Amino acid sequence: MTDNKIEKVVLAYSGGLDTSVILRWLKETYGCEVVCYAADIGQAEELSGLEEKAIATGASKLYVEDLTEEFVRDFVFTAIQANAVYEGVYLMGTSLARPLIAKRHIEIARKENAQAVSHGATGKGNDQVRFELTYYALEPQIKVIAPWREWEFKSRSDLIAYAEQYNIPITATKEKPYSMDRNLMHISYEGGILEDPWAEPPANIFILTKSPEDAPNKPVYVEVDFEAGLPVAVDGEVLSPAALLDRLNKVGGEHGVGRVDVVENRFVGMKSRGVYETPGATILHAAHRAVESLALDREVAHLKDSLAPRIAEMIYYGFWYTPEFEAIRALLNETQKNVTGTARLKLYKGNCTVVGRKSPYSLYSEAFATFEKDTVYNQRDAEGFIKLNALRLRLRKLAAQPKD
Repeated sequence: MTDNKIEKVVLAYSGGLDTSVILRWLKETYGCEVVCYAADIGQAEELSGLEEKAIATGASKLYVEDLTEEFVRDFVFTAIQANAVYEGVYLMGTSLARPLIAKRHIEIARKENAQAVSHGATGKGNDQVRFELTYYALEPQIKVIAPWREWEFKSRSDLIAYAEQYNIPITATKEKPYSMDRNLMHISYEGGILEDPWAEPPANIFILTKSPEDAPNKPVYVEVDFEAGLPVAVDGEVLSPAALLDRLNKVGGEHGVGRVDVVENRFVGMKSRGVYETPGATILHAAHRAVESLALDREVAHLKDSLAPRIAEMIYYGFWYTPEFEAIRALLNETQKNVTGTARLKLYKGNCTVVGRKSPYSLYSEAFATFEKDTVYNQRDAEGFIKLNALRLRLRKLAAQPKD
């Protein structure tokens, strides 16, 4: 992969506007063979007809790789275990998919003896970093072609015009130019009509979730079982990771759970407005924290909470295949050994509320916590505890008093 001559490129291909144009542009600019690769991480109907479209646009072949189980098991569930939420609201459905997509991208490039890989991420966004950090971590000598950083096009309107010129079939239009990214965890919407942070998202853009106003008038209760911090069953039915998330997406979406509208800080420095639908993962985050609240020691729980924003940053920035993230994952695995149990949640018109939790490893003791009469806790012990904690405060105040 160190040869300077680029004869073959593997392109991460979605069949959308950007990668459809990139496919034609790579052939014209580099005069090379282009092999396309599409990762199936739960895009649903988006993969329909993709091979015919890729071949018609100039690709020599298309790989479609089903990564859904690996995506949920190794990436989504890791974020659930970490309670990782970027800037307090974003569950990172896009961020979590990128290192997996890029890992398989490199594996296919090796299989094809390709000299380069290419992606459709822009020079303004986070995805270019997430993809390329993975490429270089796994294949240090790979050549990366990022057309948005090279070509003459300045906007998606330019791409639409190019596609029309070469009869490349696309779905984006000048009237509906916002960008959508879908996988089994979420759908994200960015750009175009959403670039004004004051403007409410149009009601017709949402796909996974009902509007809370239109959700059922009766709540539904859901139980999620965990083993060692990993979700394993819904309402008592053991499911594979992908099937479990799909089940929760459907029930959560039906009840309007998981819509987020946020202005976030991109890694490259600018702010951007994103609208997200993440129903199933919203339920899992709440359920996991509920079981942890029983099973984790206080100081371990607080340590995890202090690290969660940092872990979310690592995921959001694309630092998945790094030594610091390897160390964090080892710590996570240790903290999750006793996070086994069940959370019961009430879903109602956009709300996801924990209403019950139980665990065989519960550290909660009703005998100690009760407000009724007990025989295990001497309330007088609290006096010395308080005085010792107040000692430094008393000394500080005494030292500040005027001296005679």
